[in-house]
Amino acid sequence: MWHIGDVTQIDVATDELVGEWLSVPEVAERLEISSSRVKQLFRDHKLLAVTRPDGARGVPAVFLDGGQVVKGLSGTLTVLYDCGFEAEEALRWLFTADETLPGTPIDALYAHRGTEVNRRAQALAF
Repeated sequence: MWHIGDVTQIDVATDELVGEWLSVPEVAERLEISSSRVKQLFRDHKLLAVTRPDGARGVPAVFLDGGQVVKGLSGTLTVLYDCGFEAEEALRWLFTADETLPGTPIDALYAHRGTEVNRRAQALAF
């Protein structure tokens, strides 16, 4: 399980799935909040950060929609963690194509189709 003080190290393949990354200060600037508040979002599982292969801590840029966290992301992260996913597994799942959506779960969240994404995430528990 992802612990409050930990940030999971991801592999190169997972890093490449994501594409564009943001640092914690960049996330804070876009959300117009402090870096400590961003870290609280990580602890509350409202946002996900990982350590990239180069050692930098990063947040996928697509997790933000303008000046806010993509609608539905925090609920989906909660479902994934409740299903026993680690941070890297949750990240990989969000960025892996699902032909039934179509596209990736994060694309569907960005398109405001969170209910569909959460249904698929909940099905993982069974």
